[in-house]
Amino acid sequence: MIDSNVPFLDLHAAYDELRGNLDAAYRRVMESGWYVGGAEVETFEAEFAAYCGAEYCVGVGNGLEAIHLLLRAYGVEEGDEVIVPSNTYIATWLAATYTNARPVPVEPDAATYNLDPACLEAAITPRTKAIVAVHLYGQPADMDPIREVARRHGVPVIEDAAQAHGARYHGRRVGALGDAAAFSFYPGKNLGAFGDAGAITTDDADLADRVRVLRNYGSREKYRNEVVGFNSRLDPLQAAFLRVKLAHLDAWNARRSAVADRYLDGLSDVGGVVLPYVLSGVDPVWHLFVVRHARRDALAAHLAGRGVQTLVHYPVPPHLQPAYADLAMGEGSLPVAEAVHREVLSLPIGPHLSPEGAARVVQAVRSFG
Repeated sequence: MIDSNVPFLDLHAAYDELRGNLDAAYRRVMESGWYVGGAEVETFEAEFAAYCGAEYCVGVGNGLEAIHLLLRAYGVEEGDEVIVPSNTYIATWLAATYTNARPVPVEPDAATYNLDPACLEAAITPRTKAIVAVHLYGQPADMDPIREVARRHGVPVIEDAAQAHGARYHGRRVGALGDAAAFSFYPGKNLGAFGDAGAITTDDADLADRVRVLRNYGSREKYRNEVVGFNSRLDPLQAAFLRVKLAHLDAWNARRSAVADRYLDGLSDVGGVVLPYVLSGVDPVWHLFVVRHARRDALAAHLAGRGVQTLVHYPVPPHLQPAYADLAMGEGSLPVAEAVHREVLSLPIGPHLSPEGAARVVQAVRSFG
């Protein structure tokens, strides 16, 4: 095996491209003498809310805490149920568990890998207090039918938009499609910080206010604590970096789309490779380009041998993780998600993957026997 020379994602290239602006943002924060909260965070919150088309944005420590704090702000507690996709990163489930609620998984649409609206109604009970719809891989979930079911039952819909910064659904950006949305700004995201960071967006002023209180020890006024809160605040240094990157997000998403188009065109006739399916009216941002293959591990090894780095998102679904053994959902209980996790493989993609690098990936996949 040779060293990988088509990396899965080149994060250093992002710094190289924006080095001057990022270094200036660093100096601005360091020279301000203000290192928790303050104007830098507030300005990013306003800019990101406007970008998403939402009224309010509240910065928090990371994406998991963004979902968790939203559930807390909605009053989710022990004995309640939160509907989550069966096919997602475990953080979506953990947020529900942090409130002592029970995560109730709903299977994905086998074509899009996102929560299947047709399976949603059967999962709702009198104990259902929230639905978390994940925009997985940068593909918006089918939000209109999801929200229609939720409205009939009086249940809020939270978008887990951690992988979909800038994606559109029928002309509207994620972050303004549900009752509230949770974002992660983990470094590998389409809009990534240089460390952990997150935010929530919503049009609900009272909800945004409750999250602001919860993120800050349950306090609006120093040393006066209204509720049992948490310490989950967006760092002003990360906010400053995110402000720089936000100005380039649409252009970088367009570069990702160009890579995806090369893959879709170059792999359309390759037997055994299942390519991503995009719903009508959806503009994905290609956080990941995920294919399926019955011989996934062999394909990954083949690509590695040709210098192409791949990853698996994700090898084990949440219900089969030891962390959720208490749910007693053994293998075979969620067959669609399990089949997806056995076969998915993420090809290299990012705003700094060159056309030559994408062509090499296509050639390597095509050469797999």
